[in-house]
Amino acid sequence: MVKNARSDLFEVSPQILGLTELCRKHSSIDTQLYKKYDVKRGLRDINGKGVLTGLTEISEIVSSKTVNGKTVPCEGKLYYRGIDIEDIVRGFISENRFGFEETVYLLLFGDLPSPEHLAEFKSLLFRYRTLPTNFVRDIIMKAPSFDMMNTLARSVLTLYAYDEKANDNSLPNVLRQCLEMIALFPQLAVYGYQAYTHNQNPYNSFFIHAPRPELSTAENILHMLRIDNRYTPLEARILDLALVLHAEHGGGNNSSFTTHVVASSGTDAYSVIAAALGSLKGPKHGGANIKVMRMFEDMKREVEDWEDEDEVADYLHRLLNRRAFDRSGLIYGMGHAVYSLSDPRANIFKLFVKRLSEEKGLKKEYNLYSMVERLAPEVIGKERKTYKGVSANIDFYSGFVYHMLGLPAELFTPVFAMARIAGWSAHLMEERINEGKIIRPAYRSIAAHRNYIPLQNR
Repeated sequence: MVKNARSDLFEVSPQILGLTELCRKHSSIDTQLYKKYDVKRGLRDINGKGVLTGLTEISEIVSSKTVNGKTVPCEGKLYYRGIDIEDIVRGFISENRFGFEETVYLLLFGDLPSPEHLAEFKSLLFRYRTLPTNFVRDIIMKAPSFDMMNTLARSVLTLYAYDEKANDNSLPNVLRQCLEMIALFPQLAVYGYQAYTHNQNPYNSFFIHAPRPELSTAENILHMLRIDNRYTPLEARILDLALVLHAEHGGGNNSSFTTHVVASSGTDAYSVIAAALGSLKGPKHGGANIKVMRMFEDMKREVEDWEDEDEVADYLHRLLNRRAFDRSGLIYGMGHAVYSLSDPRANIFKLFVKRLSEEKGLKKEYNLYSMVERLAPEVIGKERKTYKGVSANIDFYSGFVYHMLGLPAELFTPVFAMARIAGWSAHLMEERINEGKIIRPAYRSIAAHRNYIPLQNR
């Protein structure tokens, strides 16, 4: 964190506490009023189904099907441009190659690339993996933040100042800006982390490894992060898989919807992506995998026998009853806003997590995760009334995977961003192509009208 002579101003004074209570008094809304006025809070109906606010060709989430005229839950499905994510993963895994770059191509341009087009696209991405002159020295090394998502957002907004066509919203220029950000996100995040750790402890070596043209995005992340540049093939494959699974998730997720909302105002691409980063940073969105990791760290301290189902189930009950971990009443990594029976991304990921845990000698930890995944839905079913089923989401395993890969917790959410920038870019292009009205939903005022009182009479 940057040293600041104004540290006293960051203290919460009694005056601030008093003003906070005024905010609370005049901004607290009776939850019954949402029902009275039929407000779809969170843009969801009472059953949790999202309100239809747009159309997209980029991706689709399927969590239910119609049987005899009734909507019933089904195993979750995720499609990129109409292609099942399971088929995409099976395709590049079976051919023993990396899949993120072709996934980016598919999301942006709508079709799977030919070998020639894929090679050209990889070369184009590498061409954009060049930061402006002195950017690392002048921007990344100055005032490094302890939160890499803020570092990413600040870097993205600063790229605006280096772009001679920053405000040009023509499609070719916006595409060029998107490709540049897709290419640069790994460097911005990894270099930001190196600057932060060096700033915290000057005895930590500050090193910058340039990306290499022959490496995939996943390989380059590990190459740039590790001081010896070394990684195993399995590590690179699983990180690549994580990038593919996180690249896009329907137009209704918070950060992709943010992309559409901000882009609809006509602002520049850098401001749009910075806003999406702010959304993803939240613990209810991209920051959830860190919560999962910390929850399991607490569980491993509190549960003596990791193989005792009764003891693990008791801890889960205590979580739900606000008597364990952060007292939030949540089992992090369980449940999803859309999926009920299963999250296809978690199902795919789990197959490779086991292999990596064996390579890393962490089979015992993997077994604990598997047990919690099996027990949690039963515990939640007993403790809570839910309108749909509960299953593990991708955040349940991703933090564990990143931990096994040796990624620092500070980079967990930025890795998510390195992937999701592909989906954001596709949604940004889609909004520009189908440009219409600015997105402006309605809010109903429930404040009573009052007369203005002159200052001397208050």
